Amino acid sequence: MGEAHEVRCDFIAGCDGFHGICRPAVPTGVLTILERAYPFGWLGILAEAAPSSDELVYTYHPRGFALFSMRSPTITRLYLQVPSDERIDHWSDEAIWDELVLRMRTCDGWQPTVGPIIQKSVTPMRSFVAAPMQYGRLFLAGDAAHIVPPTGAKGLNLAASDVLVLARALKRFFDTGRADWLDEYSDVCLRRVWKAQRFSWWMTASLHRFLDETPFDHQRQIADLDSSPARVQP
Repeated sequence: MGEAHEVRCDFIAGCDGFHGICRPAVPTGVLTILERAYPFGWLGILAEAAPSSDELVYTYHPRGFALFSMRSPTITRLYLQVPSDERIDHWSDEAIWDELVLRMRTCDGWQPTVGPIIQKSVTPMRSFVAAPMQYGRLFLAGDAAHIVPPTGAKGLNLAASDVLVLARALKRFFDTGRADWLDEYSDVCLRRVWKAQRFSWWMTASLHRFLDETPFDHQRQIADLDSSPARVQP
């Protein structure tokens, strides 16, 4: 306790998240940072409410995006589009449920089940990529290297894919002494990362309302949703 220790290793897997120490440890000028901040965030809640649907429900509404998801037979997770600088203390539990029901109720009477809110917060939306995803024998993975808007639900998949690519490359190195897969780690991962960024951007742009959107933008969103293979309920 309180003593300094030095750990020596052959490789470092930087799987320590967006706020970790691995990415900042890369010397200045090595990484190219590309990011986009969106003009809205998600107000998210956990509620003691039985799921009212066995599928995710994405909502496009004149007042903004809303999302229903489930966590367990007794817990649901729901989100509302709000301004990126919105303060959670401006929202009472009653106001949150009123807005969720207003945005999500369908013409056949479906709406999310209402229950006590046990957690609530506002999360800004952003896209972020740091490239390359490696420096020497330090390899960045997951949120340490990239963030996608949660609309497309790709963040965990990307992180798992990074780790799979790195694990295979490390196995190849220790089995054969060949480092070619390690050298290709960043290029291989970034191809998948940018495809996920494109998809997540498209989902976000199609389902959220923008302050500067025009009637053209609105009709393009409707056309996108109308062309979607997912079941659409008015």
